Amino acid sequence: MSVRDHGPVIQRTITRLHKTSEAELFQLKHRLDPVTGTILILVIGLVLRLWFLQIHKGYEFEERSRSNRVRELRIIAPRGSISDRQGRPLIATRPSFNVVWTREDAPNPDEVVKRLAPILHEDIALLLDRIREQSDNPSYMPMRLKEDIDWKTLVHIENNHYNLPGVRIEVVSARDYQYGDLASHLIGYLNEISPAELAKRPRGEYQGGDPIGKQGVEKILESELRGEPGAAMLEVDAHGFEKKQVATLEPNTGNDVQLTIDLDLQKAAEDALAGLAGAVVATEVNTGRILALASAPNLRLAEFIGGISKTSWKGMLDDPLRPLTNKAIQGQYPPASTYKIITALAGLNEGVITPETAFHCSGAMHFGNRDFKCWKKGGHGTISLRRAIAESCDVYFYQTGLRVGVDRLAGYAKSLGYGGKTGIMLEHEKGGLVPTSAWKLATYKDKWHEGETLSISIGQGFDLVTPLQVNRMMAAVANGGTLYQPQLVERIIRPGGEVAQAFTPVVQGKFKGSAGSLALVRDGLVAVVNSPGGTAGRVKIPGITVAGKTGTAQVVHRTTFESVQGDTPYLYRDHAWFTCYAPAERPLIAVTVLVEHGRHGGSAAGPVARKVLMKYFNIPDEAEEKAKAEKAAAEAAAASAGGD
Repeated sequence: MSVRDHGPVIQRTITRLHKTSEAELFQLKHRLDPVTGTILILVIGLVLRLWFLQIHKGYEFEERSRSNRVRELRIIAPRGSISDRQGRPLIATRPSFNVVWTREDAPNPDEVVKRLAPILHEDIALLLDRIREQSDNPSYMPMRLKEDIDWKTLVHIENNHYNLPGVRIEVVSARDYQYGDLASHLIGYLNEISPAELAKRPRGEYQGGDPIGKQGVEKILESELRGEPGAAMLEVDAHGFEKKQVATLEPNTGNDVQLTIDLDLQKAAEDALAGLAGAVVATEVNTGRILALASAPNLRLAEFIGGISKTSWKGMLDDPLRPLTNKAIQGQYPPASTYKIITALAGLNEGVITPETAFHCSGAMHFGNRDFKCWKKGGHGTISLRRAIAESCDVYFYQTGLRVGVDRLAGYAKSLGYGGKTGIMLEHEKGGLVPTSAWKLATYKDKWHEGETLSISIGQGFDLVTPLQVNRMMAAVANGGTLYQPQLVERIIRPGGEVAQAFTPVVQGKFKGSAGSLALVRDGLVAVVNSPGGTAGRVKIPGITVAGKTGTAQVVHRTTFESVQGDTPYLYRDHAWFTCYAPAERPLIAVTVLVEHGRHGGSAAGPVARKVLMKYFNIPDEAEEKAKAEKAAAEAAAASAGGD
């Protein structure tokens, strides 16, 4: 058939198309638009779903797919050790056995938890709480249910392995406290990372259940001590049971931290505080290095291993002696008569007194409508600077402080580090308080009254300091006026022995007064310990000239319990201070002691400081040596009697 023969058909078709109206075309397009939109939405949805599955969740699904045959188990790195200034280990590591559970491998999770609870001697609800805390982790990732189990529990679990699907034993390193609770507030403790802490960390750096430093050096130097985790590649069967280890990426041990503290001195400080509540700070006066930092009562570090129980935690919170508070840096107390050092320096530098200036003390000073009493009821008589410091005459410093004024007193106090944090590398340090007339107006909407200056002059009233601040002040007086930043870390050492970071002394400021005024006050501080009327005669050490200052900080007003029969309740007794340095001729060490509710600095805090100084200078304590000899003799006699 030729083309010509089709002519009419083609013509008819063309004619018909030309006759299609615009209305019909619009209607046809109107019908196609929803179909096109639907197809477009489906395509976009499919693309987004593919992106979500392959890009956003790709890593997780890849890991889950791989875990069907090969499972990657994270290996927590051994933490670095913590040692004293001589390299003697305070905190080391030891093997610890933890119980972990993989949700993906347990066909009946509730049944597994019910079987496991009696083996671990744990309440089912507690185990379920731990599982919920780690529920955000992928199902193939092990959850830590209990840490540091004993050998008997470990054997029981291993013998019942096939009845506990998904449960296995994880071997990690745990803290080994070489000297029990020694330096517990300084070193701190570890515990499981909380959900809030986990949310703040970069993704993958930590996992739920990982240990992390919670306080002290363990927290501040977490990044140095922690190390880098490794991984073990394990082949598993369809039931999740491990068959063999395919590969291992060894973890990198954390760096070691060498502290500035001296083990022997720290032990001496804590032994001297045994049975008391308070703090001891000992530092090198010419560097700021901390030799001992003790707070009593200690933290019970063993209770934090494997997670502290709610009962133990509540017991610490409710303890009136406040074991959770690091009193050396967080305890804020009136400085009491230790503040007279600042009042004397201010008076000398402002020219309102000289070494020869004398005031008469009859036992009280009448000012306004009241009597401001001296601690010595009969008074000190006519007294000048050196004896006023030695015997801590309140009236002398009332008179001096009144002439200086509150704002000038505050200036000298601040130049010696009061009223602000020291910058020590520990968390939650308190800054204390140095009052001024402007401060009172802003805080209480009231002007400053001169009667308040009298209280400030002897370290009562609004004044607040920490034991560390008092120690830094005393060290500055001893070294000629240089204020050093307290240092805790001597060096950080990599696993291979290379020093990653070494710390050097940091000068924070200088006393704004004259060297002459410092020399005069130092002479008075020597008299505190060594003159016949000095308030700290009990601290005297043969062969070592100790210079110091006592203080008794009121907790309540002196008249509160005057009418009470019997003893003052413990929590209302005065705090006892003693701060000192030695040898006075060439100062090396400054020691500050605060005994809560110890009443008198000379009798309660002074003997504690004396024991620390004797250990520092390697002077045998005759009473201690005698007690040891008597104990040894008694033990020998008992052994001899047993042999008969």
